[in-house]
Amino acid sequence: MSLLDIHVLGSPILRQETQRVDTIDAGLRKLVDDMFDTMHAAKGVGLAAPQVGRRERLAVVDADDTRLVVINPEIVHFEGRVKGEEGCLSIPEIYADVERHARVIVRAQDIDGKWYEVEGSDLLGRCLQHEIDHLHGRLFTDRLSLLKRRTAMKEWEEEKLNYPKLLRVLPVGDLPPERDAASAG
Repeated sequence: MSLLDIHVLGSPILRQETQRVDTIDAGLRKLVDDMFDTMHAAKGVGLAAPQVGRRERLAVVDADDTRLVVINPEIVHFEGRVKGEEGCLSIPEIYADVERHARVIVRAQDIDGKWYEVEGSDLLGRCLQHEIDHLHGRLFTDRLSLLKRRTAMKEWEEEKLNYPKLLRVLPVGDLPPERDAASAG
């Protein structure tokens, strides 16, 4: 397993629509494993393929004690509205309250290509919506009011100086302990 570089705000791939996954092969399985490792090393709860420079309609989630691979996901039901704080691995150190659906049902394929539905509310629901947005070239800042977006972008102008190539490179030492031992050999 390995850690992947995370594209940060300004990288064009974050604004592109992803492509449907038609084949699940060894390469895709490795990508999923690497995405989980990267997400955990970055201390996130979700990560979408565009964030690691890929165009597949794929995300990984580990929130509210639920670990999911979501391939070709779509929200098939939603209800209510709720505001909550969000951040993003592609916009480090920037946080804002974002209004989302209070409860969603997402239909997706798992790593074996089997279709399933998952109900999400609280952190899981918010995370699923956030990652699905990524698959359509949207970021959480797009859901902010004009004033809040301007404030967040002003903060980002300063923060992005830490990412001159628009990439967030995680040090190998950030691998989860069980992966660190495996990669040392």
